[in-house]
Amino acid sequence: MDRRQAIVEQIPHLRRYARALGRDPGAADDLVQDCLERALSRFHLFRAGTNLRGWLFTILHNLHVNQARRAVRRPDDVALPDGGGEMAGPASHGPDRGLPVRDLGRALDGLPADQREVVLLIGLEEMSYKQAADVLGVPLGTVMSRLARGRERLRQLMDNGDAPVLRRVK
Repeated sequence: MDRRQAIVEQIPHLRRYARALGRDPGAADDLVQDCLERALSRFHLFRAGTNLRGWLFTILHNLHVNQARRAVRRPDDVALPDGGGEMAGPASHGPDRGLPVRDLGRALDGLPADQREVVLLIGLEEMSYKQAADVLGVPLGTVMSRLARGRERLRQLMDNGDAPVLRRVK
């Protein structure tokens, strides 16, 4: 299999992770496109025999972090009403069918970025702890700790939605 085909096979995974990170499909697609452009233009830096998927996710993650840092430094955008409402799809049929997915999305948004990234890489993308650590550039123990805290926080948010964000330990 050639390198382009190997990269193309990872696009659905990259898109899913990017959409879960940003919650904006358009921005997520732009992020994936930037990732693919960077990967193809710098493929000479990829070491044969290493994990291509992990390399691509590392590029995507780093681009996301850089964009988030730039966004903090620029003024807020003003959202214009699109007149559309929510996306239609299989989950939107019936009065309550989309609620669990929507609630999970909101709960994920309630997690700190470092915990959300780990939860998404391991839970959604089914990466190993080691792969997630490599993508995020953190020690394995940090991944395990963030995952445990992130899962617990998700449980709290899904159970009662109004759990306190931070608890003080006396």
